[in-house]
Amino acid sequence: MKRTFPLMLVLLIAIAVLLVVNLLIGSVSIPVSGVCSVLAGDDSNIIWSNIIWKSRLPQALTAIAAGAGLAVSGLQMQTVFRNPLAGPSVLGISNGSALGVAFVVLLSGKLGGVALSRLGYLGDAAMSVAAIVGALAVMLLIIWVSQKVKGNVTLLIIGVMIGYLANAIIGVLKFLSPEEDVKAFVVWGLGSFSRVSGNEMLLFITLMCLLIPLSFLLVKPMNLLLLGDRYASNLGLNIRRARLLVITCSGVLVAIVTAYCGPIMFIGLAVPHLARAIFRTSDHRILMPATALCGAVLALVCNFIARMPGFEGALPVNSVTALVGAPVIAAVLFGRRKDDIGE
Repeated sequence: MKRTFPLMLVLLIAIAVLLVVNLLIGSVSIPVSGVCSVLAGDDSNIIWSNIIWKSRLPQALTAIAAGAGLAVSGLQMQTVFRNPLAGPSVLGISNGSALGVAFVVLLSGKLGGVALSRLGYLGDAAMSVAAIVGALAVMLLIIWVSQKVKGNVTLLIIGVMIGYLANAIIGVLKFLSPEEDVKAFVVWGLGSFSRVSGNEMLLFITLMCLLIPLSFLLVKPMNLLLLGDRYASNLGLNIRRARLLVITCSGVLVAIVTAYCGPIMFIGLAVPHLARAIFRTSDHRILMPATALCGAVLALVCNFIARMPGFEGALPVNSVTALVGAPVIAAVLFGRRKDDIGE
């Protein structure tokens, strides 16, 4: 417990530093004085002002919110299923989002004769709505199934099967759709923090600022779930209700992030392990905020690398998350393993 506050403070400072770095560095170099003047309201340099207010700041804030949300969602899934390989996509909720977008994107050109990618803002809004509808539809199905089955393993297998089924339907839609629509869907599937701007960013940040603190209310039942179903039940926990609440919270977080940013891989799976290794605790009173902060840090790092000078435009986030995060997570876990052996 003595090292918890200093580590939390370090993570907060890292988020602040990385936020500044994300504003400073990109394909167009802007000095610190220029960033400060733009943030202070000086619009004399229109190019710098547009870059910061319409591109870099929305991307950085979106990365913070999305990274924190996915990390918390992954921690919840790993706790409910007591499986270190569980993540936000384990129940097929991300696949449900992809299926919703596939129906809208891939069938728009086939049935309507107009590719959704040509509709600009209207097309982006339709994709976001379709992603939310698809994710929530799968989540409702999972919730219904969770009321019918008792074991976590059975529910986990059913979720994986739902994911496979969604991918199969998406494959058929790809085969039947025009090439332009398939390309638009593939680009969406690569994930990006740059799709959110303006009013969309404000709505996304507001939703995440509400959902993430609400997920902290589930700390006590999550701690009890770690003890095992029988012991938690003896302590007065309603197992089915607790499992339902945690899965619902995790699913909503994934649905919102996927709708606005596309399917972002790796963060939800790996960051909870990183937080456990750094803070060396399984107490969710510490792990929940620690995981959210670690997720925000990793997402900012990935967003910065994706926009580094030398790349035209921006790399897909999913091309960066595993490349950056996997070595870091592996190094931390190996270091922790050596410490355990030494003790």
